[in-house]
Amino acid sequence: MSRIIIFDMDGTLIDSSQDITHSVNYVRSIRSLTPLSIKEVVDAINSGHDNLSQIFYETPTYEQAERDRFEEHYEKQCVQNVSLYEEIADTLETLKKEGHRLSIATNAPSTFARIMLKHVDVLHHFDYIYGADMVEHSKPNAQMLLEIFKEYGYEKSKEQTPLMVGDNYKDMMSAKNADAIGVYVSWGFSDSNEYKISLKKPSQLVEIAQQIL
Repeated sequence: MSRIIIFDMDGTLIDSSQDITHSVNYVRSIRSLTPLSIKEVVDAINSGHDNLSQIFYETPTYEQAERDRFEEHYEKQCVQNVSLYEEIADTLETLKKEGHRLSIATNAPSTFARIMLKHVDVLHHFDYIYGADMVEHSKPNAQMLLEIFKEYGYEKSKEQTPLMVGDNYKDMMSAKNADAIGVYVSWGFSDSNEYKISLKKPSQLVEIAQQIL
């Protein structure tokens, strides 16, 4: 049976850590702040901290100038080092051939998501790309997932429960809040053993998608 499968992007499908760090440090340099390491940036993103501007730029709130500088830099930087995780391309192709409906829910702006997914040649697998710029509330809020459900005309009583595939607690909480099944992946930006369904490699998702959950 065809199932809706929604993917996080950064740390789930693609490794964008180098490019995100480059652009964060570009803005930091303008503010005369010392560079952060890739690990520091990734840990901050996955920490659940609600105020990344404080960590990245030492400001209590995101200033529009900083947001603009980051996005201007990242538009070109985002494809310089980005790569698919191993097995992702084959897994997406298999899932699509089996009739599953694939979409993206990312806290990154949708414009950058499309640029990066096209660059790594997987954009064509996805029906809908929802970014934080398209909703009022980003993950862990359920809004992105619920909007995708609407796009598909999802009816809970007639279909398999959708999957939300991601690498951090925001993805798993958004799944819970949307009454979807959270599928945690450990190959990306974080590694945890606290989730019921946890995958070590992308190919395992093919089997999970076939199960009645």
